[in-house]
Amino acid sequence: MLLTITLESAPGSGIDATALSHLLRKHPGKVQSFDLAVGQAHVFYPEYSKQRATAALLLEVDPVGLVRSKRFRGDAGALDYYVNDRPYAASSLMSVALGKVLRSAMTGTSESYPELAAAPLPLRFELPVLSTRGHAGRDLAKRLFAPLGWNVEQTPIALDEQHPHWGDSQYSALALSGEVRLDLALRQLYVLLPVLDDSKHYWVNDDEAEKLARQGEGWLEDHPDRELIARRYLAHQKDLVALAEARMDPPAVPEATADPGISEQAGGEAAVPLRVQRAMDVIAALKEHGAHRVVDLGCGPGALLRRLQADPFFTRIVGADVSARSLEQAAAALRLEERTDEQQERISLLHSSAVYRDDRLAGYDALVLMEVIEHVDASRLPALQDAVFAGAAPRMVVMTTPNVEYNSKYPDLEHGSLRHDDHRFEWTRAEFQTWAGAAATDYGYAVEFRGIGPVDGSAGTPTQMAIFRKDAA
Repeated sequence: MLLTITLESAPGSGIDATALSHLLRKHPGKVQSFDLAVGQAHVFYPEYSKQRATAALLLEVDPVGLVRSKRFRGDAGALDYYVNDRPYAASSLMSVALGKVLRSAMTGTSESYPELAAAPLPLRFELPVLSTRGHAGRDLAKRLFAPLGWNVEQTPIALDEQHPHWGDSQYSALALSGEVRLDLALRQLYVLLPVLDDSKHYWVNDDEAEKLARQGEGWLEDHPDRELIARRYLAHQKDLVALAEARMDPPAVPEATADPGISEQAGGEAAVPLRVQRAMDVIAALKEHGAHRVVDLGCGPGALLRRLQADPFFTRIVGADVSARSLEQAAAALRLEERTDEQQERISLLHSSAVYRDDRLAGYDALVLMEVIEHVDASRLPALQDAVFAGAAPRMVVMTTPNVEYNSKYPDLEHGSLRHDDHRFEWTRAEFQTWAGAAATDYGYAVEFRGIGPVDGSAGTPTQMAIFRKDAA
């Protein structure tokens, strides 16, 4: 599949079209090739002058490799996984190539031409074959791109040119022209290609909702078809759509749902999963109290770390866990191997325990124990208090734990059962407040309590949070 990007200098504009190679950070004098999980991408320039420069991104998809890869939802037993349009029609696979090959250009910065990187440019994008599936597919490209300032030329491709009476296929040639910032243009294409195709060729999870909000910044928030874009981009998963909407409209965060693993939602249908609401509320508390340097103790596979990493507010991040396997999963989730040296200095992972003092965890603004204490034997809680409040001794500690009173709201949870097999206990609100209050007094902290999730008049919220601060009145 092919994508071409053209910058043409209008007379008197003063724009040197060869700046395109600097903005894309791809040398015009050679063909450059990149190995991707989906195949191989090549970048080259079919034309290159001060008046007009064109960069081409050619993606050679390995269809057999896709079938054999669990990451890309392969199914070696299904014929249509071998015989399909993926090697030819632009789709989410082209988005993968854009994100890998032109990632630097999508940041909107340029050392050589900073003024052009920040300015609208006369651009033309062409995709010879594009899939437009589903309802209103033929008009969808115009609905998606026209509100963003593009002139849209969509030419349907005949099902068979020898038999015109058969009509058009679901494929089109697409050309977009207009004056748009290059980074915005690339990010718009990155998001909208899988929206047009209404199919993603890899698993969609929380990361994709975060990615949609990040790549949509500056153009998606006010798009008239934002809901349709989110729904198609996130493979019609309602909880992920709600999460992306919450990220784009932070003040209007819907109430949370039940814990993962509990199939029936309590208190009616809600939009944001509790695990997501919990992380968002922890981050909000950290920001509220100016905690830029944070330790996530008991970080597990990195659910909170991913959100901290994506937010520039947090300048130093440490994930610590007693499980080596969890740290390996966190490293993969954070893509630490792909990060620059500077990025790797900002975030690090440590093998450590919540019940032993570790000098490496001292000196930070805040320490988070998100859904950790209930996994610790009650007899070891004094050791946890010592390690956290006396050993690490941050100026702020944020703890969350289940509220056992709320368990009655989950019809699938047997009476007297805990929410997870590894939980050693689950406290009532009074029990948690008594324990946390005593710990705060013993170690010189003040403590504040908050609820996370939907509120029930008698049971409270599904998660309870304590915020310990040394600097509180």
